[in-house]
Amino acid sequence: MSLFEMMEVTDPKVLSCMDDYHVRLIAPALMTDGEIMKFQSSLREVMLFIQRVERRAVDVINAITGTGLKYEESEVTVNVCKAILDMRLESEQIGEERGERIGELKQARESAVRFAYKKAGTPRGSLLFSWMIPVILS
Repeated sequence: MSLFEMMEVTDPKVLSCMDDYHVRLIAPALMTDGEIMKFQSSLREVMLFIQRVERRAVDVINAITGTGLKYEESEVTVNVCKAILDMRLESEQIGEERGERIGELKQARESAVRFAYKKAGTPRGSLLFSWMIPVILS
């Protein structure tokens, strides 16, 4: 299927201005060593680097970039793709936990405000009472 068919471009004027380029996606993490070794250019080394890096090289990458790629101490080579995926999953987990804490704090504040209004016996929208909220909550 061509790019134009995927994009459903049918206007002849548009088609006359566009070239139909072939795009090939390569996923080194999903390739075997044999498949990578078929490359005849320096792309082979790049693919091997992306797939597996010596532990010392990962230490250098971490020191220079501050990426924090993690690996087991027993590993001689590090699967960089897996390390980056693990790092992303860890970041997502941290974000979810932070969001839960923020939600809990917001809920606690709202409960405290409701309690303060109820304790004072003043309607929630009262301007006279609004200046007292920070004093009661502190």
